Amino acid sequence: MFENANNGGFYAAKQGSQDVTVAKTFMTQVFGWMTMAMFVTAVTAYWFASTPSLMTSLFNYETGGMSGLGWVVTLAPIGFVLLMSFGFQKLSPAVLTLLFVAFAVLMGMSLSFVLYVYTAGSVFKTFAVTALMFGVMAVTGYTTKTDLTKFGSIMMMGLVGLMIAMLVNFFMKSSMMDYIISIIGVLIFTGLTAYDVQRLKNMGSGIGASGEDNVRKLSILGALTLYLDFINLFIFLLRFLGDRK
Repeated sequence: MFENANNGGFYAAKQGSQDVTVAKTFMTQVFGWMTMAMFVTAVTAYWFASTPSLMTSLFNYETGGMSGLGWVVTLAPIGFVLLMSFGFQKLSPAVLTLLFVAFAVLMGMSLSFVLYVYTAGSVFKTFAVTALMFGVMAVTGYTTKTDLTKFGSIMMMGLVGLMIAMLVNFFMKSSMMDYIISIIGVLIFTGLTAYDVQRLKNMGSGIGASGEDNVRKLSILGALTLYLDFINLFIFLLRFLGDRK
């Protein structure tokens, strides 16, 4: 009886160790895909911002607004996110990878406006602050023993409210509301970073039985989630830290 109990404890400990290893491997893949997407976005944004002819195709200098193509580039990433999320089961790993790379390129084209409107120094400064905040919250989400599920639900509800407020302020054009929205946006995406990292870590712990293709697709979707957390946190912080040209 004692031998069976000891064996049971041994196998449980071994299974727990395997789950931790699988989770680490999965999270390494997630952050790898995210880093790749960030690099593609940064290179694309710099290329467009430093090429006047490309910026002209996206931005109408006479009216001070975006061109038709600029609006397409701005809104297209939303379609890509929906396609990758809802088409997860039907899409192959190769197709999902191509969509993710195309999404990163479109985001780079869209974010080229940032380099056009704000000084390079303030953009780099904001990026560094964003990276620091994101890193701290990612480590917190990965290492904390506290279940962040309820906290994440609150953050998601806050995100819905934030989107509604942004839509309302699009017509009201209130500078005070814009300032409040920016503060709330920073808080929400800071919190979502910790929640999403913990959620992905827990997902990775039980992913051992999934096939290689499924693991790759899940890691890409996980990278997409964290990428969006980082980019949105960066954009909202830029409203405070960015210096306009």
